[in-house]
Amino acid sequence: MTKTSIGILTALFAPAVLAQAAPELKQATLAGVDKRAKLVQEMVDSIYSFAEPGFQEFRTSEYITGILEKNGFTIERGAAGIPTAWTAKWGKSGPLIALGSDIDALLGLSQVPGSATITPQLAGAPGHGEGHNSGMPAVVAAALAVKEVMEKNKIEGRLMIWPGVAEELLGTKAFYVRSGMFKDVDASIFTHVSKDLSTSWGPAGNNGMVSVEYQFVGKTAHSAGSPWSGRSALDGVELMNIAWNMRREHLPLTQRSHYVITNGGGQPNVVPGVGTVWYYFRDQTFAAIRDLYEIGNTISEAAAQATGTKVSRRLLGYAAPNFGNKPIAEAAYENMKAIGMPQWSEADQTFAKSVQEANGFKVEKLATEVAPLQTPESKENAMRGGSDDIGDIMWTVPTITIRFPSNIPNTIGHNVTAAMAMATPIAHKGAVTGAKAVALTVMDMMTTPTLLASAKDYFNNEQLKDMKYDPVLAPADQPAIHLNKELMERIRPQMTKYYYNPKKYSSYLEQLGIAYPGTPATEMPSGAAP
Repeated sequence: MTKTSIGILTALFAPAVLAQAAPELKQATLAGVDKRAKLVQEMVDSIYSFAEPGFQEFRTSEYITGILEKNGFTIERGAAGIPTAWTAKWGKSGPLIALGSDIDALLGLSQVPGSATITPQLAGAPGHGEGHNSGMPAVVAAALAVKEVMEKNKIEGRLMIWPGVAEELLGTKAFYVRSGMFKDVDASIFTHVSKDLSTSWGPAGNNGMVSVEYQFVGKTAHSAGSPWSGRSALDGVELMNIAWNMRREHLPLTQRSHYVITNGGGQPNVVPGVGTVWYYFRDQTFAAIRDLYEIGNTISEAAAQATGTKVSRRLLGYAAPNFGNKPIAEAAYENMKAIGMPQWSEADQTFAKSVQEANGFKVEKLATEVAPLQTPESKENAMRGGSDDIGDIMWTVPTITIRFPSNIPNTIGHNVTAAMAMATPIAHKGAVTGAKAVALTVMDMMTTPTLLASAKDYFNNEQLKDMKYDPVLAPADQPAIHLNKELMERIRPQMTKYYYNPKKYSSYLEQLGIAYPGTPATEMPSGAAP
């Protein structure tokens, strides 16, 4: 590298708050990510094609751990008693930095990528309508680039990669923490797909949550012949829901709660003997979440007494409120400004516009500028409502989330429209950019002890000053690994024919026979099944 290029890079990465890694190390790290752009594309497309929902991410986990194992990481499978969970570790001594991202798909959101209209690949199958297929590729590329530079320059440090299993169910990260997965970790970076390149510190404005299923048990009887002989479990379910909806009027404005009846009985002429209802209780503090949970429990017991039934409950998931670490977020933001946004092509902008127009969304170009650093002041009065169980990690070790631009503005979350771009060049370029932001921030932490020290000081003396980690998990609560099992046993054989074959095709769009940006598809392309 010439003195001139080092000087330019030094100016680009001039530290605003804390010391950063040397410019030549950062340049080598960026080059390491760039040379893995093809790997990112293959991973994004492959995981998209696997489309496995929570607790059933077997093919996805096998694929990712296979790549990491070939690159010198030691894999420990079955983390926290969860079959699809794992850790991948590298390094013998020095700071331990954890890198994670979610890997699960959503039920019923199968979608042909590169199509601007709603076009299922396989009706009823899961799909990546949250974009979770892009985060782990960014993490893996970042980790491999950092590892390579650390080995070459004899930099001491350790990496641990872990997957967000069943995030859509808020199903695992609290159990990860309880199992001690993060007990030796110094700091953590999480990634998540977005329409922009951004990060934040302080309270995130979203909610913590508890997921719980209530099961009512009554007594069957002939609904017409002798209804007095029965005790309807469905009555218990419905009475609980009625009572909760009446109580909702008198709950804090910050709460959000919703439910689905997962078992309402078999057929009308049999009094239901078993009925179940699944609730999400959300709020912004640990105490408020616990209050909602206890109110729900009390109402369920009252409904059982009123209907002559019995009720039990099973906790299915938990998420702590999110809280980002200030020093790490500030360091990451400096890196983001230096990296900048992807170079979107005319085809990328054309496809984004076609998705927006075809689905009635506001037309907005793909972002070309890094989003401002989000602070408590800029997020004041913001309430996003949703939840992410990365919060449990955030209350365990200093953590931030890096959001990267792999999706289209104004699409609907948890919807097929959010899947349309997720195996296109938009997703590929955004994930590479996210990988760069992660890699440079990890290199900062590995080489500047003051950054880690400041992160830990903020975590211990600011974040934990007024609120401590207090999940509602009881010792008997276990991960709900049974969820989605029956569905995938039934539908997986049909899904396998849509798996991406990177040895044969340069991209998933090529395998599917889709011209990008192309004309919006109206039916499954003839080349969809490899």
